[in-house]
Amino acid sequence: MDNDNLFVALRAGFPAAMEGVAIEADNGLVYTWRDIERATAMIANLLASLELPPGARVAVHTDKSVETLLLYLATLRAGLVYLPLNNAYQQAELEYFIDNAEPGVVVCSGRNFPWISKLAFRRGVGHVFTLNDDRSGTLLDRAAQQGDRHEAAVVRADQLAAILYTSGTTGRSKGAMLSHGNLLSNARTLQTYWDWRADDVLIHALPIFHVHGLFVACHGALLNGSRMLWLSRFEARAVVERLPRATLFMGVPTLYVRLLQEAALTREACARMRLFISGSAPLRLETFHEWQARTGHVLLERYGMSETVMLTSNPCRPEDGERVGGTVGRPLPGVALRVVDDGGVSQPAGEVGNIEVRGPNVFSGYWRMPEKTAEEFTADGWFRTGDVGRLDERGGLTIVGRSKDLIISGGYNVYPAEVEGYLNELPGVAESAVIGAPHPDLGEAVVAVVVPRPAAELDAGSLVAQLRTRIAGFKLPKRVFVVDELPRNAMGKVQKNLLRQQHARLFVGD
Repeated sequence: MDNDNLFVALRAGFPAAMEGVAIEADNGLVYTWRDIERATAMIANLLASLELPPGARVAVHTDKSVETLLLYLATLRAGLVYLPLNNAYQQAELEYFIDNAEPGVVVCSGRNFPWISKLAFRRGVGHVFTLNDDRSGTLLDRAAQQGDRHEAAVVRADQLAAILYTSGTTGRSKGAMLSHGNLLSNARTLQTYWDWRADDVLIHALPIFHVHGLFVACHGALLNGSRMLWLSRFEARAVVERLPRATLFMGVPTLYVRLLQEAALTREACARMRLFISGSAPLRLETFHEWQARTGHVLLERYGMSETVMLTSNPCRPEDGERVGGTVGRPLPGVALRVVDDGGVSQPAGEVGNIEVRGPNVFSGYWRMPEKTAEEFTADGWFRTGDVGRLDERGGLTIVGRSKDLIISGGYNVYPAEVEGYLNELPGVAESAVIGAPHPDLGEAVVAVVVPRPAAELDAGSLVAQLRTRIAGFKLPKRVFVVDELPRNAMGKVQKNLLRQQHARLFVGD
């Protein structure tokens, strides 16, 4: 009988020499491929012993550790559904996720067990385990009593493998349902498109509660049988120290900015590196060019979502074309992408519109939200990403922003990313975020929040005066605020919803 279990496909990528090193952790521990095989079998056996119903959810709110990765793989192996939760989430957020997902198992760090266990048991969760980043906790204690052989559960490609809750910037967080087939199709596509090689070594410095770190990075290394140099948290110096022993690094733009602050980041340090990949947030052109000048490497930008994993990518191989800074490349093989106006009519090259996609990587819908799911898919089966962008003549995509970030001021459309691009070019500006705030006359007014470069002094009036010669008057910020830093989530994305809340009453009484 065919088995489309994602774990089976990942396990098939392990090298024949099972005693070889699979993961080197930053705490000095080394995990072999056989360690992964045995540990995931023991945890899967523990999960099986709980006699959970088919499709039961395993909610995980722990610090990053190799053992958390093993728990994820064991959940797949057991045929259950993995629910990763940002370890920064607090009680009100956890209450919502547990109420909504109704997990059969919750795994948390020991320090949070007192309050999470009470919350979980009150809501009918049958099993709560602890798992700490020092390999302690009741999950491993119980798993150690299990056998180290396990036959992977037989699942279909369309069966649910994971639920990823979106950030919930508007309304309730939505649980994107990803199947074994969704995740495997994307992992195989990226293995080919990014030219994974037998000797590749990945520096893993991302969180593993998110698509980028868990699915793109881990799946890539496991499917290819490649070693990971594992960092429990990002530290620029630790990454630079590992570059001479690695070939691949995946990061969000913030990580590349921090790496550029390290004097030890040189062409010599990067001589063995093959590929640097950037995603999860917009990359500034300045960072793109500075990285190339410092390291000799051209960053590869790509585009994906919780609901779809990866959708587009700049080329990996030189023969497939150049990597263009500020763009996210062409649709990946098997992925269809179109840019349409609000009426669903395809836009010509260069015209901005709504990005819609379909393909084997696209999720089936939102957990227990059939109405929301129906809203997000077109009648002919395309997923409305909520992103706004334009295609060039070659089919390369540039993301302009989120449709919900669109500012309509006095009847004119203002795309924040465009205004931010001009702001970021001005002397003394490190970065910026542009939002719309309610305005009694215009409907919405453009507001800019700007971070200065070190030692730079910015004047709001001067910034607007400089912009006035570059962009149309209706795009000019009505107010400019200079701040020390922008609010960001764990993946480095600016949390514009917080800025909108902060400035919601800015023009009240005007």
